[in-house]
Amino acid sequence: MFRDSPRSRLVLAVLLVAAVALLVLDSRPGGDPVTSAGRAAGEYVFAPAASGVGWAAAPAVSFYDGLRAAPRAAERIAVLEAENAELQERLVAARNDDERAAQLAELLHLSGLGGYEIVPAQAVTRVTARGFARTVTLDVGAESGIRPDMTVVNGHGLVGRVVEVGPATSTVVLATDVASAVGARLEATRKIGVVRGGTVPGGPDAELTLELFDMEAPVEAGDRVLTLGSHDGAPFVPGVPVGTVEEVQSSPGALSRLARIAPAVDFAALDVVGVVVAGPAEDPRDSVLPPRPEPEGDR
Repeated sequence: MFRDSPRSRLVLAVLLVAAVALLVLDSRPGGDPVTSAGRAAGEYVFAPAASGVGWAAAPAVSFYDGLRAAPRAAERIAVLEAENAELQERLVAARNDDERAAQLAELLHLSGLGGYEIVPAQAVTRVTARGFARTVTLDVGAESGIRPDMTVVNGHGLVGRVVEVGPATSTVVLATDVASAVGARLEATRKIGVVRGGTVPGGPDAELTLELFDMEAPVEAGDRVLTLGSHDGAPFVPGVPVGTVEEVQSSPGALSRLARIAPAVDFAALDVVGVVVAGPAEDPRDSVLPPRPEPEGDR
């Protein structure tokens, strides 16, 4: 603690005189030797003290500057976070739009090959209706010309059939529902049967099961299955890909052959679909099927 004594008073007086002298010297113009020497001596004596004070005060100054800048920094961070969230939303929306555009292009390609007149739609929700286990709701209905017992497809093949119609929505029972049954035929031999949703008694575990009526019909893994077509195209138009044979099973004493079918459609990722409002003028046969991949040795 600073004590009041003759010595301390003397030191204080000397410092005050030196400070006044430095002020006078610093204010004088020119660079004569006496002034320059005085300035140099003052810097030599007081510069370390000034540096020490600045070093000691630096944390407090930085803290004060941080306090002043904190509200503005928080506001800026909030603005940047909001802009980042908006950009991410736009990016996701753009990706979804691109994906749906690609699905629509595939759908239009399939309908063009088969000669189907379609109304594009979006599979909005999965619901349970009229006792069916696997159904979806579409965002089109009677106002778009949709009626019950119309075929529903996507860019890869058969989705199902319309069972209920409202003014702006409709309900579709999927081909994989256990109550679904679709007349079908094999691509190569044109042998006919029925594709049922799920597993049938005596058959292998499956999403779709093909039951061939001819026990002697040649069938093996890799054979492709299409819709046979109903009278007047309701509920199923002909030539729509249903799936591919994965496994064939024959049971002793059975009246038909059973095969597990890998669906042409990914039912877990339904989005853009098409309701066939008018069937083809004639059976497109196998023209809707995609080309088979070339064997590795032929490439």
